[in-house]
Amino acid sequence: MNAQAQLDPAQLLAADPDWWRGAVIYQIYPRSYQDSNGDGIGDLRGITERLPHIASLGVDAIWISPFFTSPMKDFGYDVSDYCDVDPMFGSLSDFDQLVAAAHRLGLRVMIDLVLSHTSDQHAWFGESRQSRDNARADWYVWADPQPDGTPPNNWLSIFGGSAWQWDPRREQYYLHNFLVSQPDLNFHCPAVQDALLDVTRFWLERGVDGFRLDTINFYYHDAELRSNPALPPEQRNATIAPSVNPYNHQEHLYSKNQSENLAFLGRFRALLDEYPAKAAVGEVGDAQRGLEIMGSYTAANTGVHMCYAFELLAKDVLTASRLAEVFAEVDRVAANGWACWAFSNHDVIRHSSRWGLNPAAQRLFNTMMMCLRGTTCIYQGEELGLPEADIAFEDLQDPYGIEFWPEFKGRDGCRTPMVWEPSNGAGGFSEGKPWLPVSPEHLNLSVASQEADPDAMLHHYRRAIALRKAHPALAVGTHDQLRAEGNVAFFTRQDRDEVIFCAFNLGDIPAEITLPQGTWQKPDTDIALADLPPNGGRVALAPWQACLAVRG
Repeated sequence: MNAQAQLDPAQLLAADPDWWRGAVIYQIYPRSYQDSNGDGIGDLRGITERLPHIASLGVDAIWISPFFTSPMKDFGYDVSDYCDVDPMFGSLSDFDQLVAAAHRLGLRVMIDLVLSHTSDQHAWFGESRQSRDNARADWYVWADPQPDGTPPNNWLSIFGGSAWQWDPRREQYYLHNFLVSQPDLNFHCPAVQDALLDVTRFWLERGVDGFRLDTINFYYHDAELRSNPALPPEQRNATIAPSVNPYNHQEHLYSKNQSENLAFLGRFRALLDEYPAKAAVGEVGDAQRGLEIMGSYTAANTGVHMCYAFELLAKDVLTASRLAEVFAEVDRVAANGWACWAFSNHDVIRHSSRWGLNPAAQRLFNTMMMCLRGTTCIYQGEELGLPEADIAFEDLQDPYGIEFWPEFKGRDGCRTPMVWEPSNGAGGFSEGKPWLPVSPEHLNLSVASQEADPDAMLHHYRRAIALRKAHPALAVGTHDQLRAEGNVAFFTRQDRDEVIFCAFNLGDIPAEITLPQGTWQKPDTDIALADLPPNGGRVALAPWQACLAVRG
């Protein structure tokens, strides 16, 4: 028996420090994945029960959205205890068992750290708000009112209204970039940084393989509390917040994106580097500078390993020309960084509905995702081709949607329970009443239904992930300029001697593309790819079809 075979699964996973480059990460929204106790809310034991499904996809890691102790005003993104599990999700023992089971299946575990803010129920905030001179008085962002009693500046909350809330105990305002019940931590205070790094170490010691860092560019605020300038209407977009939200009317020069953040990320990275093969991906929420920030946060080895911006999560359909624009900007501002791409997540309308994709288009976009340079994220249910669920106002849970209804219906439509079986109305998610209703149109797309159909979306996702894993050029290779001709996006990936030409018809009419000179052959895959001409030349692409060619 060789030495590697004698290592336990966790040791094997730790043997590859660069596993995150080109990895495929599967995002789990724990409230909606699997309920193990019949209360209608998903939990950690439910996730453990369903890990074999995730492993069968061929992904490298799971990212679990927050499960920490929380009053659940923002469903876990308002943390009241960073170092414990909320009872609705289970216990620390359940989490340890989840990690062990994932590692046995060859899956790494990443968890969601919400460091920019806490719940107003956190003990830190309870102490901070008591007075202006207690031990944690400056752990949050407090400021005096203007002479007329109004807030210190014009900063706005993403969830609506002013980003400042008056607190009568201190007779000061506190900053909240999100809900009023989510006060922002003060990263200008060294003790806050130390406490958050202690939280990070706590989970590293429990065996996690990495972190997804929520709102990574919101950590620091301008120390002088300068007001944001207005953003000209022609520069506004709905990438980060819906168009009905006045948050889009400001250029957020001072409320986020501060240069001091790089120093903290350096401290965070140094901590991760103390442990073998750990990685972090940051969420960059900025409608104008997202890719530039991604580049600065992931360049060299001084920040996080990877970041994702919102360009591929946007409302407007992803055309070939738009994709070329995005990658040209990546080449310009983030050439030395590392992107993590996603089409769907827990905050946006599922891309099958957002872009109006038919099944052929969904397959094509997934194949393309697995060929792009960077790391990729799949959101639970995406592998089933789930459309956005239509949630009635009386069933709505998301405070964001309640605030801006009906022009913006919130995020509940992408957060409905995972469907495992076509039966019982709850789709095998729970024996009780689910916290959000299961969409009837999802039931026929359940895992059990698709397992029995070799042509189902689920099997396509497995084939596309397997294709990426079989070809290092697709996972970690270089990426020449991504170009567009009509509806066709095309580029070449290369790793050592392996060269793969990739072209994708992102349209519903036939197209053609010229194959580069050389001898080419199709990769070994069951994905329906365009036929290659015997002597090079033009390749005919059916609507929503890919051409993949490996140089011979």
